[in-house]
Amino acid sequence: MKADTNSSEAYYIGLMNAVGFRNKDIDKPLIGIVNSWNEVNPGHKPLRELAERVKEGVWANGGTPAEFNVPAPCDGMAQIRGMQYVLPQRDLIAASIESMVHAHGFDGLIFLCSCDKIIPGMLMAAAAIDLPSIFLTAGSMLPYETDCDIYVTPDLKESIGMMEKGSISEDTFRSFKENICFSCGTCSMYGTANTMGVFAEVLGVAPFDSTTQLFCSSAKAKQARDVGEQVVELVREGKTFSHFVTESSFRNAVMHVSATGGSTNAVIHCIAIAKILGLKIDLKDFNDIQSTVPVIAKFKPSSKYNLWDYHKAGGVRATLYEIKDFLDTNTQLVMGGTLDDALGEGAKTKLPDVIHSKEKALHKDGCFSILYGNLAPKGCVVKKSGVEPSMFKHRGPAVVFDSEEDVLKHMRSGDVKEGCVLVIRYEGPKGGPGMREMSIPAAMLVGMGLHTSVAMVTDGRFSGATRGPCVGHISPEAWEGGPIACVRNGDIISIDLEAKTINLEVNESELEKRKKDIVKPDHPAEHVLKAYRNSVDGAENGALWLY
Repeated sequence: MKADTNSSEAYYIGLMNAVGFRNKDIDKPLIGIVNSWNEVNPGHKPLRELAERVKEGVWANGGTPAEFNVPAPCDGMAQIRGMQYVLPQRDLIAASIESMVHAHGFDGLIFLCSCDKIIPGMLMAAAAIDLPSIFLTAGSMLPYETDCDIYVTPDLKESIGMMEKGSISEDTFRSFKENICFSCGTCSMYGTANTMGVFAEVLGVAPFDSTTQLFCSSAKAKQARDVGEQVVELVREGKTFSHFVTESSFRNAVMHVSATGGSTNAVIHCIAIAKILGLKIDLKDFNDIQSTVPVIAKFKPSSKYNLWDYHKAGGVRATLYEIKDFLDTNTQLVMGGTLDDALGEGAKTKLPDVIHSKEKALHKDGCFSILYGNLAPKGCVVKKSGVEPSMFKHRGPAVVFDSEEDVLKHMRSGDVKEGCVLVIRYEGPKGGPGMREMSIPAAMLVGMGLHTSVAMVTDGRFSGATRGPCVGHISPEAWEGGPIACVRNGDIISIDLEAKTINLEVNESELEKRKKDIVKPDHPAEHVLKAYRNSVDGAENGALWLY
């Protein structure tokens, strides 16, 4: 925006002056600082300080920074009914950014973000807007260290199950609650927040190490200044988001998610982002891409290593170095150069027990199993790399629940039988509504020691912190009359992660009879959730509702 423009822009100039911007400031590239800072989410609280460092970089390189904020709900805090609003927020975040940017005429954007739905929402916005853009996450939370062990957030969730079983004391549980989330920053595990953070790095739109770096490090402040300076260069060069985010860089990013045992939520988010980018990537395409690479690293809760361990081992570049034969290394990076430039000998892993070579892979063909069968004709997802091999195949009787609340009540009763399959339905995008995460039931399954004998199946989602035989995103969902709505207590369900199948052992004619008897539970939807239920697409299509 130029200060010496025609009279139709006088109002804009006058209002910018009122804020404190001078005419010569308006002459410079106007950089929107899209900040998800708030005081009620540890992943986002550091972003206020980072924003100041970013602004310093923008000013130093001849740009004018202007900050605005977007919502940032925390999945960990938004449990039970609060969880209904978290996935819908993804599209709302994207739409609010798009609206603000187009209304105010920014020349470039810096996205300050963390956590599960905020990073995907901002990536969706960046894809829709297509301006020069750089992403910067808050960095990682400090792990909690005791004389006995090192703990991070999923250990707290699993301790709920331990308390129910009586395997830890109330004092220990209290200590976990007070200390496991040891600092600000993103939870030091490989959940959705960090999965999508490193996804942005591999896409080429975030600096390397921005996700794994501790939130409190001086390197983080320096990185923020670099980002501020660089976005002004991108504006001058006319290099927009689509210059860096191509089909090749997208495929690379999906491969990295798989090679490191990422969150199942990444499946939904990647498909949603791809649709906005105009890339034709559906659930089967996603499966094909992720299956091309071995799993060479796993992190909490699927191993003993946390995100700071990942950083010390060399972070994203070290993983990419090991799988570079599978990648297109000609992709461009927003901080300069190509992926090939970034993957020199210095990128080799420093801790081979944390990041393995492809010859010593933990799994040979991707971290996810995308399952199909008569229970999920349009597919479903499980993180195979977080499942004990003894549970790759499981066959057992269904125990059916119509909500998360109902399964929690059952689990707390202590009446969960070994060998069964817990079916949680009417938790899909429309049915919940909101496609809640069954994160606490899944964690309790582990904490109660049942993850080696009991499977869990839902048309809802699971947390990035989930491990064990937890199959989510069953599609079509129960609310839409999917086969999961027809399951009855005692029906046999067979799951095979290697064959990638999930079947209800009930013949087709019986299923057709049962469809006529489906009665939906009372899951009310008011206000924004009513609009969401009326508009949202299936999980297999990214659960989009505003795009």
